[in-house]
Amino acid sequence: MMSPTLYNHLLTGMTATAFVVFVCLYCVTAGYGQFRTRSWGWSINNKLAWILMEAPAFAVMLYVWLSAGASCHVPEFVLLLLFLLHYFQRSFVFPLLMQGSSRMPVVIMLMGALFNVINGVLQGGGLYWFPPKAYALGTEYLAQWHVVAGIVLFFVGLAINWHSDHVIRHLRQPGDTRHYLPSRGMYRYVTSANYLGEIVEWTGFALAVSNTAAWVFVLWTAANLVPRAHAIHRKYRSEFGDAAVGNRKRIIPYIY
Repeated sequence: MMSPTLYNHLLTGMTATAFVVFVCLYCVTAGYGQFRTRSWGWSINNKLAWILMEAPAFAVMLYVWLSAGASCHVPEFVLLLLFLLHYFQRSFVFPLLMQGSSRMPVVIMLMGALFNVINGVLQGGGLYWFPPKAYALGTEYLAQWHVVAGIVLFFVGLAINWHSDHVIRHLRQPGDTRHYLPSRGMYRYVTSANYLGEIVEWTGFALAVSNTAAWVFVLWTAANLVPRAHAIHRKYRSEFGDAAVGNRKRIIPYIY
């Protein structure tokens, strides 16, 4: 367990860094997925890279829970399970469902892994080291409107994210390497529906958790994914034409 002072400094530093990352990613598109180029250096198998990048968040949160006594006290345990559900799927299911033989630059993987370690510490600390006083209500906490709304929103976002990933995975037939414009599900409204799902999901989590760390996570999610969605939208318009993309927005239906 770290000191409250160090924890707060970490929250402040991550908040400030999120704004820097947001601006930078509008200038430089991270070189993974369809934007990978040799200029990003040594790369490894995409499936392995995703596991190594995402698993630290799951492992660190699990460690914080175990080091805090592995308590099943509500509401912390319920909120913990939401976080672990996402990262179990993202670390150990999502990569294995990937098709093709694409690669990820090691530098991208390492940056992602570093973020997930820090974020795991922040989210675990917000639940178990420095929890809000309202958690003392126990099960009654889960009946508050913002918690109910947050949990519902979390699962709505999770469903959008998982379904959107499913749509992308099934755009190609085996052996096909061409790019396609997704158009099912929330892709009818935005060109990065999977990212929309993640933002909705973590906004719901923050509503339910009600601590600063969770909202810093929402800020980081947006700082990372909104510029990425902009780059994807621009590429789709260049590759498929304005008529094909139509009125679809980047990541927020009808807005952006």
